[in-house]
This record gives sequence, structure tokens and C-alpha cells, in this order.
Amino acid sequence: IIPPSIPMVIYATSSGTSVSSMFLAGIVPGLLIGGVLMAVAFFISKKQGFHGSPRRYTGREAFHIFWDAKWALLVPVIILGGIYGGVFTPTEAAAVAVVYGLFVGLFIYRDLKFKDVYKVFAHSALTTATIMIIVGAATVFGRVLAIEGIPAMLANNIMAITQNTILVLLMINVLLLLIGCFMETLAAIIILTPILLPVVTKLGVDPVHFGILMIVNLAIGMVTPPLGMNLFVGSRVGRISLEGASRGALPFLFAMIALLVVLTYVPQISLLLDSLGQ
Repeated sequence: IIPPSIPMVIYATSSGTSVSSMFLAGIVPGLLIGGVLMAVAFFISKKQGFHGSPRRYTGREAFHIFWDAKWALLVPVIILGGIYGGVFTPTEAAAVAVVYGLFVGLFIYRDLKFKDVYKVFAHSALTTATIMIIVGAATVFGRVLAIEGIPAMLANNIMAITQNTILVLLMINVLLLLIGCFMETLAAIIILTPILLPVVTKLGVDPVHFGILMIVNLAIGMVTPPLGMNLFVGSRVGRISLEGASRGALPFLFAMIALLVVLTYVPQISLLLDSLGQ
């Protein structure tokens, strides 16, 4: 949700919206979601009596930690600053970030060895190939839907049921939450964008705002019991049962859904920075 975000790039490509507009639109919702999750974690920790490290850091120690991390923290600055400043395109920004990351890892932090570079590139190639297979298959599926007129048919059917923007967005939110439980995020974006975008644009919903709603919905779906894929990953990493992970996720899930409702019906939250940027 917080840029730079691959789902935002995929949505921008599928919908024809600006990548930079999507990045700007994701900042405020992402910070709000992060703040809400931190607040929930704080209250749960206080209630359960959880304690972190007893060590207290002085201001000087905290500054040194931040200073040591400055090279890594410059990566999002380079990407976002370069895009918003018109220095390079999102694709060029990714290439610059890779070169910068290699330089920092090899010569500054020195935690990346030359012998490991091949493994890094091989892993990146596998990840990219996986994404491109999904993109290719979903693009073909989307083209078939467009040829058969499915998006227009669905839009007309929904508009025949109701033309109330509140109800339509509510139905779409529920649909996206369910799909997010069992479908990979990038595939869902590529398949559903050409189907749902014509529906919401007919009702006057901004495509950038809808993109944020789609990404947030799919993110929530991935932690929604009992099918959310992140619950399976979390239970394995934490070595707990799926039921335990599901129970632990519920307070965070309810908090995110409450914030999703606010984001849905207050589009200014998502569009504020983009409108200021224009």
C-alpha cells in the first residue's frame, strides 16, 4: 500500500492511470493503516502484559543507529524523488535503485559478497518470471473478457440493480475481500480491473481512488480467516496453529475493515496528495 508498490504499478498499467498518481494516493492511506495497526498492537500488548527489550537507548545511540541506516533509507527517496521530480520513469527508477542497492551492499555495508550476486540475480529472475507468467495469463483472460463484452454486461447488470454509489462500492468491497482470501494479488488486479473499473467510473468514482480501494481490500483479504494466505505463512513462521493465527489476526482485521470503510466513502483521503501534486 505504501509506495513504491508493485500492485500499484500493475493496477496503473491495467487501468491506464498514472503510476506517480497511484504512489501519491497510497501514502496517506498506508500511513493511516500502519498507525491503526500500531495502536491495536500497543493496546493488545498492554492488556496481555507483553514487554519488549528492557534496554533504553539514549538520544545519541538512536542517532547513530539512524545514521548507520541512512544508505538503506535513501532507496525509497531515490525511487520516489526521482519519479516525482521528473528525473526518470518508474522503470528507470527501478534500475537505478538496483544499481544503488548493489553498490551499497557490496562496498558500504559489505554484507553482500560478489559470489552472492549471481544468486541474487537468479532469485530476482525467478520472481520476475513468476510475475510475468501471471501477468501474461491474466492479460489474455482480460482480453477475452473485453472481446465477449463481459465488463459492459456486468456494469449494466449492476446498474440495473442499483445506481447508488454507496451500495455499489459496498458490494464491490465485499467481493474484493472474498477474492483476496484465495487469489494472488497481482492476478486479481489484472483480472478484475477491466471488469470493475467501468462500473465505478460510470458512478463517478475516481480510478485512482478505486485503485487504492482494490489494493487495500486485497491486502485485508490475505489476512481474513480462514482462507487468508498470509495466515498460513504466519502460522508456519510463528509455529502456531492456523486457528491461533486467525484469532490473533481478528483485532487487526476489524481495525483495517473499519478504516477501509472510511477510505471508501471519504475519497479525499486517497486523493489529497495527488490533487496537491497537480
